[in-house]
This record gives sequence, structure tokens and C-alpha cells, in this order.
Amino acid sequence: MAAAFSSDGEAALRRELRAAVAAPPRSDLDGFYEMGRAAAFVRDGGFRKVALQFPDELLADAVEVAGRMEAATGAQMFVLGDTTYGSCCVDEVAAEHVGAEAVLHYGPACLSPCRKLPVLHIFGQQPLDVGRCTEAFRELYPEQQSRVVVLSDVVYAHAMGELEQQLCPKYPNIIFSRLVCGDPPGPAVPGEERKFGRQFLVEAAGGLQDYAMFYVGAEGLALTSFMLTWNCCPFSSFNPITGCGRRETLNVNRALMRRLYLVERARDASVVGILVGTLGVAGYLTVLQHLRELLCRAGKRSYTLAVGKPNPAKLANFLEVDIFVLVACAQNSLLDSSDFYRPVVTPYELELACNPAREWTGNYLTDFRDLLPGACAHVELPLAVPAAEAVPDVSLISGKMRAAHLCGPPTSQLPPSTTLACRDQTRALAEISPAASFLESRSWRGLEQQLGQTPVSKAVQGRRGIAIAYEDEGCEQP
Repeated sequence: MAAAFSSDGEAALRRELRAAVAAPPRSDLDGFYEMGRAAAFVRDGGFRKVALQFPDELLADAVEVAGRMEAATGAQMFVLGDTTYGSCCVDEVAAEHVGAEAVLHYGPACLSPCRKLPVLHIFGQQPLDVGRCTEAFRELYPEQQSRVVVLSDVVYAHAMGELEQQLCPKYPNIIFSRLVCGDPPGPAVPGEERKFGRQFLVEAAGGLQDYAMFYVGAEGLALTSFMLTWNCCPFSSFNPITGCGRRETLNVNRALMRRLYLVERARDASVVGILVGTLGVAGYLTVLQHLRELLCRAGKRSYTLAVGKPNPAKLANFLEVDIFVLVACAQNSLLDSSDFYRPVVTPYELELACNPAREWTGNYLTDFRDLLPGACAHVELPLAVPAAEAVPDVSLISGKMRAAHLCGPPTSQLPPSTTLACRDQTRALAEISPAASFLESRSWRGLEQQLGQTPVSKAVQGRRGIAIAYEDEGCEQP
């Protein structure tokens, strides 16, 4: 054991790495990827170019799936590489680069509606021990009159019909949610819930708060979003990988307190960075404009940033930004920013901070489309209040006074823009942006590309070994 702790690490550096791919057996590709349904979708739509989007864990089967789909449909198949944002969202941007007419999205999905291209979701039929899941449910809910809503990860949706047949005869008050890809047709009826691509009807007089939630799937972002959104309901879950059921002990109130602390940070912020976390979810342009108007009325400066997948290194380049707001799908909005230099909040949290008319009701919203005009949770901005009549507000973090009133809406007649100006007599345009000028004045402005300045050299084999003992050390003459 002592030798293991004193190892020089050479064995670890030379060990061959093999990707742990949770792919199905090769003989079950047709069933796992539902080749027949996918081929029918392509043929019925008359698509000639189709993009295939795989998550990392299923990418090993992409070539074979694409080959079989081309043979079955005669259409060209393009496998998308690394997704621009989260793999649960349909990457319409990458699909448009190849002129795709439709997208086949494989693996887990957030089921957010898309803007342009038709999409078929192939979740992948992960195995579920229905008998063990039934036993776990009965152990968690021994009372057969229990009111329970059953939710599931999309990869186990194929087995929910069999689970329903096992439970419904003995549990008359159980409700199974249905998956809905895209916006469901028609308005919602009283008592109907439509969130996260799930749809179910609650018939109890007391509403959803009289129900418990049973989730089939592993712990992850989907379960966290469910628990924060339906925080009035006790949750339990069954993990098909471990075969164990449990009552969820995540302290939702503690998680909400953390999010409400971020709301207070957003109230203190004077410069806000709007992070574009999706280019495919319908309504993202509308919510970007809504957030800009909200921040302008609140007297805060805003900058829209498109950095791909956010990480601490990327966002640390914007030291002047006090807080970031991430516009993404419902599952990716709740970004854990504990390792970031500046906090990252959701559009709903920013609305709580900047819209005085929106009050905290206990219901948490992770879908930014609920905030848009005409949506169920939209709240109009109140009229502007003169600064002399505004009620003073004190920060709960710094203890300092801060402005809490809204300014008037921007006038429709804007002065002539000075952002663009003539650069020379050839009428070429030059951009004069205050933000760009400020960044130019900084001593460090990020990595310099130096395009065309670096000489091209042939690739040569590098040194082998570890840093303390390269193989060629001691061979070179001084």
C-alpha cells in the first residue's frame, strides 16, 4: 500500500484510456435507436438532408446508425459534433451549417420547443426493472389511497405503460404524466399541468399540493428542476441503475434560500452580463429583449455575451460584470456558480430582483418562456416612480442604500447613433463602442490569436515520459 502512495505516476500516464460508453449491445441498435420510427419520419417528411445529434455517451454508435439510416431512407445523414450548448437541447445552429432539413435528436432531452426545424426525439430505451420499481413504490407509499404523480426520465418513458398497468389497479389516485414534444395544442384545461415537456391532469380539489411526486430516474438536473418548481410536493425517486427507491432528502428550502440570496446579489448589481445559453429554444430572442428592457428600466447596464458553454475561465474575462443571467433551457438554467468569480442567476431570479411588481409566491420558475408577455406567469412592469417619491431600499448583503425604483421606458425617438462612423475617404465604417473602447484600454484583453504571424512548421514527435524523468534526459550534450 505504501508503494501505491509513493508512485511516480508513470503507470497512470502510460495507461491506455478507454471511453466508458453506456451504449447498447450492437445486436440491439435497431430497437434502442428505434430505426423504424426514425426512418418513417424521414421518408414521410421527404427530407433529403438530416442531422443526427448524439450525446457524448452515445457518440460511439453514430457512424453505424448514420449508415443504417442512409440505407433505409436514401437521405444524407450528417452527424453533429460537439454541441454549441447543452446536449439536451436541439442544436439547430449546427444543423443549419450543413443545410439540414430536419434533426434526429438522440438521448436525454429537455423537450424545449424549437424555432425552425422539425425534430424527432429518440430517447433510447434504457432498461427498467418494472417489478423492482413496483416494489419500491409500494414500500414508499404503503397507503393505497395515496395521491401520487409519477414522473420519469425520458429514457425510461417506454416502460411507463407497463408500470401503470402494475400500479393503477391498487392505487386509484395515481396519475402518470405524459411526454409532450413541443408545445401541446390548445389551451390548458383547469387542473392541467404542462411543464418540462410533461403533461398531467390533477383532479383533486386541493390541487397539486395534495399530491406527492414519484420520479423514475437517476439524480440529476431534471430532478432538481422538478423539486424546485413543485416545491410544495414531497418527492421520492427510484434509481433504475441501483434498483433502490428513496425519499428525496434534498433540502429544497435550503436550495431556495441559496437562490434567493442570488436574487439579493442581483439587486445590488449595477452591470449585468446576459449569457446566451441557447440558440434553438423558441422565444429566446424575445426574452433577451425583455431582459434588456427590464435592466434598462432598473437603471442597470447590460451586455449580451455569447460564450458557448459557460465555465469559470470564460466568465472571469469580464471582471467588470457584477452578475450574469443565463438564458437557457429549463434544465440548464440552474447553473451551480459556486466556483465562478461572479454569480449566475436565472431570468426569473433577475425579474424578482428588478421588477417591483413581481412578488415571491413560493412557486419557482425555470422556464423563461413563462415570463414572456401572454404567458401564465407574465407580470407587467409598473409605471415609473420619480426618484424623490421612491421608497428607500437597503441591501441585505452590504447594508448600503440602493435605488429600487424603475425609470421611465426609453423614448421612441432616439438620437442619431454614433456607434458607426466613417473611417476614411472610401466611406469604410468603423465601430465606436464605449464598451469596446474600455476593453481596448485594459492591459490584458485575453489570448491573442496573431493570425498569419506564426510561422508554419512541421509536426515532430515530442518528448515521452513524465516531467521528472523524460526518456531522452541525459542524452543531450551540453
